[in-house]
Amino acid sequence: MSASSWWQPHRHADRRPLLLARNRIQSAIRGWLGAEGFTEVDPAALQVSPGNEAHLHGFATEAIGNDGQGRRMYLHTSPEFAMKKLLAAGETRIAAFSHVWRNRERGVLHSPEFTMLEWYRVGEGYEVLMADCAAFLRLAAEAAGARELRFRDRTCDPFAAPERLSVAEAFARHAGIDLLATVDAQGLPDAEALRRAMAEAGLSAGADDGWSDMLSRVLVEKVEPHLGHGRPTILDRYPAAEAALARRAPDDARVAERFELYACGVELANGFGELTDPAEQRRRFEAEMAEKERVYGETYPLDEEFLEALAYMPPASGIAMGFDRLVMLATGAPRIDEVIWAPAG
Repeated sequence: MSASSWWQPHRHADRRPLLLARNRIQSAIRGWLGAEGFTEVDPAALQVSPGNEAHLHGFATEAIGNDGQGRRMYLHTSPEFAMKKLLAAGETRIAAFSHVWRNRERGVLHSPEFTMLEWYRVGEGYEVLMADCAAFLRLAAEAAGARELRFRDRTCDPFAAPERLSVAEAFARHAGIDLLATVDAQGLPDAEALRRAMAEAGLSAGADDGWSDMLSRVLVEKVEPHLGHGRPTILDRYPAAEAALARRAPDDARVAERFELYACGVELANGFGELTDPAEQRRRFEAEMAEKERVYGETYPLDEEFLEALAYMPPASGIAMGFDRLVMLATGAPRIDEVIWAPAG
């Protein structure tokens, strides 16, 4: 679908049933969150930093003050920093349907502007978020009048208990790679070890690829296509080097309390046991920005108020879900623009 023609009456008539289903799904989730004691919040999109993950790209703008002086600001790639500040302020269960912006992203499953459903639970383990995800899959299907989730020729039962497997288990099963053998006892990655493991598995890697680049390639090419078929998959215990905002697992420093939810081979959500150590978070952000500089030749500022707020933030778990993707799968829509009321041009 051309984003420039979504408003034509005959195109809108075709899309309108999907958009009304979107509204029903959003209403159902809002009702569930309210019944669970969540407070809905609405964080500002304009921030001093768009986020500090190496491969996320923000939209920059200039804020001009009353004195006529400008300063660089960004549209957020997630409401995460603002919502964690609210946890530091004393909120305990919060959720938001936030418009977010990510540059360099457009396609069947990507829009430069989309809606993220993000929610946090203070004092609760990240496993509770997995149960939340399962509830939202059921609610979305029910609200859309669907018995299964669909994307292209792939289907997933939203009423089935999710499969849960670690990233290491998924790499061994689908790529024949011992991923944890490519990191040391503290989780520091060894790029050459992963390069050798890929070669032994018959996979190629670019000469300049870092460990993270190679992990991403294996994940996208060999692992993700197998996830969420028949029933949802929870891909758990990401390597610590791939979890900049998550705390490490208490039983293994090589991995972190991070999981992603998949259905029909599509990533829907990314959840964490949240890191609350400001010094460790600063170190991770600096490492991420060093990698961003290496790969893309640019970097983003750190949100110093966010780092300050982490010292006040209680133990919590949090997660972000691509709401438009959830609607896509519940309605069987072929691409993300079909379920956005007025797609970005």
